[in-house]
Amino acid sequence: MAEINLANSAGRDAVVDAENVVEPRRIRWVDSAGRQVQSVRILKSTIGQDFEALAEKFGSNAEVAHALMDGDPEVDLEVVGALLKETSRVFIDDKRNIVHRINHWEVIRGPDGKERERRPRNLLPPNVTGDSSLRWSGVFIAKEEAYRRFVFVNKLQIQHINGLTYDFLFAMAKELQERNALMLLGAGPKSKQPLILRRGGVPHRGFLEGRVQGDAYCLLLHLSNLELKSTTPDE
Repeated sequence: MAEINLANSAGRDAVVDAENVVEPRRIRWVDSAGRQVQSVRILKSTIGQDFEALAEKFGSNAEVAHALMDGDPEVDLEVVGALLKETSRVFIDDKRNIVHRINHWEVIRGPDGKERERRPRNLLPPNVTGDSSLRWSGVFIAKEEAYRRFVFVNKLQIQHINGLTYDFLFAMAKELQERNALMLLGAGPKSKQPLILRRGGVPHRGFLEGRVQGDAYCLLLHLSNLELKSTTPDE
């Protein structure tokens, strides 16, 4: 569970929780004994059995084909089928050695999908916590317009951590519901900078939505990194 420092329309701020929204399963898959089926990750092959390793071992692609017809050199019986639990991503070079220092590149594309710029990726620190709060921007977008203009890739539920923050967030959600709109939420002194939730994370635009029902409230932070734009047809 992450924390964000959020301010309301009066300029008062508080540190609250932000949790991923997990939708409940509508369909449950069970086996013949009625036990819940779950997804697992299975080791299919190791780096010593990939095509490049086999080509280096047998000398040519044709010899690899013959070896595959004669046996199973791509299968390591000691490890194939093992269940994977805690894993970490690693990068390798052309000699299949682990690389410890890499350079990330950011590719910028236009609305037509063509590459416009390629630059080294800057691993920015998160800007949703700390001393600077996410200010109440006062920029509201009608829900119908926001759904047509932006692609929402994730959403977080803003939650209180005590009675004071409950009142704080409930009033915020009620104000947003009365406006029937999403409020643009950004970082920086003018709320115009994108939100970075974790170090090196993808910058997102934030849209705050509020709903209330009785004494209950729901405050959602919708995240978008893609805006829909029409392109001019070629003449």
